[in-house]
Amino acid sequence: MKLIISSSELLKGIMAVSKAIPAKSSLPILENFLFDLKGNTLEITASDSELTLRTRLTVESADSDGRIAVPARHMQDLLKEIPDQPITIQTIKENYFECSWMGGASTLPYFSADEYPQITTTEEGAITVKFPAQTFVDGISSTIYATDDDEMRPVMNGILFDMSGAGTTLVASDSRKLICFTTTEVKTEEQSSFILHKKPAAVLRSIIGKDTEEITVTYDGKNAVFAFDETIAVCRLIVGRYPKYRDVIPQNNSNVLKIDRQQLLNCVRRVSVCANKASNHIKFDLQSNSLTVSAQDLGFSIAAHEKSVCQYDGEDLQIGFKSTFLVDILSNLGSSEVTIKFSDARRAALLLPSEDGDQTEKICAILMPIQI
Repeated sequence: MKLIISSSELLKGIMAVSKAIPAKSSLPILENFLFDLKGNTLEITASDSELTLRTRLTVESADSDGRIAVPARHMQDLLKEIPDQPITIQTIKENYFECSWMGGASTLPYFSADEYPQITTTEEGAITVKFPAQTFVDGISSTIYATDDDEMRPVMNGILFDMSGAGTTLVASDSRKLICFTTTEVKTEEQSSFILHKKPAAVLRSIIGKDTEEITVTYDGKNAVFAFDETIAVCRLIVGRYPKYRDVIPQNNSNVLKIDRQQLLNCVRRVSVCANKASNHIKFDLQSNSLTVSAQDLGFSIAAHEKSVCQYDGEDLQIGFKSTFLVDILSNLGSSEVTIKFSDARRAALLLPSEDGDQTEKICAILMPIQI
C-alpha cells in the first residue's frame, strides 16, 4: 500500500471521523483508523461499535491498493504538526508503515484490517428521507438538551424522529420538560419513527458543515445511516417505544403570558441566585400585565424578587418552576418574545416563540410545575 496525499486534507479527513474513536475500548482495534485505499480514493473509518463515521478522500497518487488499521492518536498528533505539504504513506515491512514528508519521516505500527469489525448498516426495505442540513442541525440543537440520562428507560436518552405525511417532529424529554421541533420540509409516505441516542446526535451536529446542503437518512428498526458530502455516519438506534408525547401537550390554556424572552431569562437568572441550591425553585406571581419572579432559601435566610412589565391575560396565578429547566428552555427558544400558556398551578406550562417566523418550522416546550 502506497499513497501520496496533502497533509492538510488527510488531517481534515481524520478529524471528520475522529469523534467516533473511543477513549478506551474493550476492542483495542477500535482505537485505530481503518485506511482503505482503492485506486485514487482513500476511505477512512472510525468506530466505537455504536457509532461509525466514514469519509472519502481523493489522493494525489497511489501505487497499490490496501487496507490497514493505523493508530488514531499518533496519526492525529503527527499530522497536526506537519505543515501543509504532500506526504507519502506506505507499508514498509510487516506490521509497520512509514509516513514521510519533506525532510523527515515517521515509522508507526499498523494492524491487520481483518481484525476491524464489520460495520452493520441498514437492511433491505429500509426507509430513506432527505433532510435540509440546517433543518437537521436546528432540530437537534433545539431538542438535545432535554434528553435524559436514565438507565432504566433508555428511550428517554435519545431524540425521537417522528415522521409522517404531514411532516417530521423531533422530540426529547426527561419527564420534567419536553421539547418538540416540527418541520414540514421532511415527510414520509407512511408513519414511521426512530430514536437516535444523544451522543451520535451531538456528533452529527458538530461535524455537519455550514456548506452542507442536504442529508440523506436511511433507517430501519436497528440502525440509521446519515450521508452528507463525502461522509457517512452509521448509528445504532435505541430500540423501544417512546411515550405518547402528544397526549401531554396541554390544550385550552386560558392564562397567557407574553414577555420579552431575554428579559425573562435575565430575570430568572438573577432571582435564582437566591433559590435553594438543591431544588432551584422559583415562583411566578402573575397579575394583570405584571409578573413577579421570586425565590428564597430559608436555610441561608436569603431571598430575591423582581417585577417585570409584561402582557398577561388571565386569572391571578401563582406557579412554581425549577429555574435551571426554565433557563435551558428560554436559552434555546431563539425568539425575541416568548408566549407562556397556563391552565392552573398544577398543570404543565406550554412555552412557544411569540413570532410566527418560518411556517415550515415550529417549536414548543412543556415544563412541569413544582409545588410552592
